Amino acid sequence: MLKNWINIFIYHFKNNKFFTVLNVLGLSIGIAGLIFALLYWNDEQSYNDWNPEKENVYQVLVKLSDMPALSDCALFLKPALDQDPNVKSILYADSWYQKDKIIYKGKKEFVDKIINVEQNFFSFFPFTIIKGDAISGIKDDASIAISDITAKRIFGNENPIGKQIKCFDQLFSVRAVYHIPGNSSIAPNVIINKMKQYTTSGLTGPFVLKLLLKVKDPSKVDLTRQKLERIYNHDFIARIAKEAGFTVEVMTKKVGHFTVILEPLSKARLHSIIDGYPETRGNYQFLIIMMGLSLLILILSIVNYINLATANAVKRAKEVGVRKISGASKGDIVNQFLFETVLTTTFSILLALVIVELTLPYYNNFLNKNLVLLASQFYMQLILIFIITILTAGLFPAIYISNFETFKVLKGNFERSKNGIWLRNGMLIFQFAIAAFFIIGSNIVYQQIKYLQNKDLGFKGDQVISVSLNFPAVDYQGENASQNIYNKYNIIKQQLSKIKGVEQVSTGLITFDGSDNSIAGVLYNDELFKQRVIPLDFGIFEMLNIKIIKGRNFDRKLASDTINSVIINESALKLMNIKDPIGKELLIREQKLKIIGIIQDFNLLSPELKVPPIAFYNIKMFGMTQNINKVYAKLKQDDLENTIANIEKLWSKVDTEYPFQYDFVDKEYARTYESYVKQKNLFSLLNIVVILIALFGLFALASYSIQRRMKEIAIRKTLGADTNVLLKELSKQYILYCTIGFIIALFPVYYLLNKWLENFAFRIDISIIPFVLGFIILLVLTLIIVLSRAYSATKTDVLRYLKYE
Repeated sequence: MLKNWINIFIYHFKNNKFFTVLNVLGLSIGIAGLIFALLYWNDEQSYNDWNPEKENVYQVLVKLSDMPALSDCALFLKPALDQDPNVKSILYADSWYQKDKIIYKGKKEFVDKIINVEQNFFSFFPFTIIKGDAISGIKDDASIAISDITAKRIFGNENPIGKQIKCFDQLFSVRAVYHIPGNSSIAPNVIINKMKQYTTSGLTGPFVLKLLLKVKDPSKVDLTRQKLERIYNHDFIARIAKEAGFTVEVMTKKVGHFTVILEPLSKARLHSIIDGYPETRGNYQFLIIMMGLSLLILILSIVNYINLATANAVKRAKEVGVRKISGASKGDIVNQFLFETVLTTTFSILLALVIVELTLPYYNNFLNKNLVLLASQFYMQLILIFIITILTAGLFPAIYISNFETFKVLKGNFERSKNGIWLRNGMLIFQFAIAAFFIIGSNIVYQQIKYLQNKDLGFKGDQVISVSLNFPAVDYQGENASQNIYNKYNIIKQQLSKIKGVEQVSTGLITFDGSDNSIAGVLYNDELFKQRVIPLDFGIFEMLNIKIIKGRNFDRKLASDTINSVIINESALKLMNIKDPIGKELLIREQKLKIIGIIQDFNLLSPELKVPPIAFYNIKMFGMTQNINKVYAKLKQDDLENTIANIEKLWSKVDTEYPFQYDFVDKEYARTYESYVKQKNLFSLLNIVVILIALFGLFALASYSIQRRMKEIAIRKTLGADTNVLLKELSKQYILYCTIGFIIALFPVYYLLNKWLENFAFRIDISIIPFVLGFIILLVLTLIIVLSRAYSATKTDVLRYLKYE
């Protein structure tokens, strides 16, 4: 029986090669798209799955009124947490990742994921210890633990345990080598424990260090959260009120309300409210969009298959009739056609896997991932896709064909039956709706991203590069650290200015990559306002073409500008509602600063966010020069490559320890909305795929439909019908289906794209143009396919179809 079914399948394949190939290709593209989405989904969902403590570990986040939540917490929380019966242990950590060189026997390796944590880190993240042990791995400030990958780079085949290495200008003894068993929210290359200097420092601020808790009972964690919130809103505010001479009520009004959030590690990757962990968070929205669109494409492919299968059933009606006369039951017919679907789906999945394997490197590059087609979970999902595809794509056509009336089809009048036509037409309309959704949606997404790329950001950074500065750790120590760093920066600034092609050089604690969203307190008339506070060197505004709209810029000739002057942006002016701001005084870091100018708002954060209120002061104030880590240089446009090459030559003498690293400011900012550019590219690619699949189906269905009407066409031509009349008659139903499908797509695409645009503080308004353009494109493609097939039909020999009448 199977041999007979296979022979029949091969026979029909030979007689319908083109349409069989279209079927297989359509299904394989749909399955490949879903495989890509599943690989991404599995990778993102796997974060921290390996960690047995993921449900018990919580990160403490703090939100002050309308400020963004912060992952830095206070040291004064520790006593209360130590006494909390539900808290098993706590872990303080420094700024998550640092970078430095590791020196061993004169060999230098640059490591960019060094984490400074307390001794009990491995109880929160129990990495697999390959050599040494977790207890002594980071027991004190002279011990160090390194990953197996880092150990291989530094020591080769040597046993690292007990070896002395130098990092941060200090000798450490390697006490443990660990392996990270899976995707982790914290995945360091090197772990050290120099936390004692911070935890015993007596720092009293509300935002000092990262804080993780391991709890005994997750269901009682809200009691701990409430306790921490009371400490912030009662104890802390009462203390600072006493220090400032205010009542608690007045200080509460000035400072605002603290909200504590305890976020479980198990939800940190995809559902965190901030980038709380060093491996940051995934883009859940992008993940859902990708899964949704991929499923939509697979559904489209299956609908396409069903449509073609039911349309092709006409050609096999007599075959079914003969088999039924020969004694075949409905079940036999269903099994045969399901078996053919199994073969087609098997070929489609194999082709899909080939497509995925060939394009996986590009996909990994697109997502910055390292996905592979090797995982038991993935193969189980692939089997599930196989079963669902067979049931959805094969079961209905098989049942439909098995229900043919034996005597009716044997008489040869089946083609006059309306059976199945309504379903094929409905599915064709569905295909048009999906195609319209993608065409319109990709147009709107493209317009939004183009708007962001062309929007006036308030600064011009295409000629400005930021170069990383790496001063030795010893320079940051001692009473004169700030002056030492500033002197070194000035020397570099002078050397850079001498290079041909360098127009200006400056610095500032300012970043354009959207990573710094910190807020500080600024007082005006005893009222507290939350703003960004950014120290800058002279010349930074001129370098970036940031406009002064009122007052003046910082002036090197005025000593007061390095002592008590401040410039604010338009958003800060609006927030504080200051009339005649020039000359007014603000209190920053308990020092009075006089407003000398107002600058135009410019973007520092992702376009998802509004421009924050910002106050700028000179970097020499408050010892901020100690934090200089970048230098900005504006280059002449005519010879950028040579200028950068000359800067690199200078850098080889300035910094012999670290490689030369630079970035253009405009490109740095563009990366803040890189995920949305990826969404645009994904939408555009899937748009092409959807249109191709829909056109496959339309071409095949139009061919079958016109083939069924060939006798009608022959009679009309014999009676003198004009070709144009025939073309109009044959294509009008498809124009109707195209229009209905387009109308069905209007609401979903408008609603979903509007929701997507809500991500942006700066966005386009959805106009009618993408809809009109989408309809025209869909209609033109439909007419090209249908009219080409119809025109071909009108040119055939009419006698061929009339000679049996």
